[in-house]
Amino acid sequence: ETGSEDIDILPNGLAFISSGLKYPGIKSLALDKPGEIFLMDLNEDNPRAVELRISRGFDLASFNPHGISTYVDRDNTVYLFAVNHPHQKSTVELFKFVEDDNSLVHLKTIRHDLLTSVNDIVAMGPDSFYATNDHYFSDFILMFLEMFLGLTWSNVVYYSPKEVKEVAAGFYSANGINISPDRKYIYVADVFDHNIHVMEKHANWNLTHVKTLQLDTLVDNLSIDRHTGDIWIGCHPNGMKLFYNDPENLPASEVLRVQNILSEEPAVTRVYADNGSVLQGSSVASIYEGKLLIGTVFHRALYCEL
Repeated sequence: ETGSEDIDILPNGLAFISSGLKYPGIKSLALDKPGEIFLMDLNEDNPRAVELRISRGFDLASFNPHGISTYVDRDNTVYLFAVNHPHQKSTVELFKFVEDDNSLVHLKTIRHDLLTSVNDIVAMGPDSFYATNDHYFSDFILMFLEMFLGLTWSNVVYYSPKEVKEVAAGFYSANGINISPDRKYIYVADVFDHNIHVMEKHANWNLTHVKTLQLDTLVDNLSIDRHTGDIWIGCHPNGMKLFYNDPENLPASEVLRVQNILSEEPAVTRVYADNGSVLQGSSVASIYEGKLLIGTVFHRALYCEL
């Protein structure tokens, strides 16, 4: 009920959902309530979202989860990375998922000077990831000014315990990030530039630009169909409605699917569209075995059978 900003689905059909995001300038229905991570088993006939317990010692009161990403290690340990904004700062929280008792064990909080305004993340190992900074500034007024002036100071950072560095830059607002099934390419959504950048990943973790796919909507989070490589995108047809949030003029929702993004002419299909009467402010769309979960910034989530 208080948002489902990002969704990541394991190969076995367990879906993690981040909820309760409080983000500058965007309405929240949970101002006095900490954020949560939900789990949904898409193998069930009528799947329901269940809140995951988080281990003691973690500051739940200031938990403000944004983008999430999972990593399954060789021994089948499941790690969940969650972007967190406690007290208007940016951290990345690393958890271990314990399926037997539906809980997350907090392993560590990652802070770094290059992780200034983190939006989304894609796990590359049990303690390494790529992350997008959606703004250069973390102060709300300077953020707005940056947006108003159209500064391209947003970037992508690679993090590991041994090395932290900027690997791509020059975005208006780098948002969703994900990786191709063959792990050769990183996809970055630039929400204000209405496009997806395809970046080649190199052995030293640097990224080089391959191509840009222009779309006519604000692209938020990216999910990948691990069987086909299709990119599923939660989009905002009108960004201003998301910020104004007028009950008489609700923010709409849109889901696009991009097939064969590396080809000369990728196929872009609008899979779902709604004027806000059912779903407001769609931010992510994740697929598993013919089932689609659509998440939102501050509204509910939608479960669809394709």
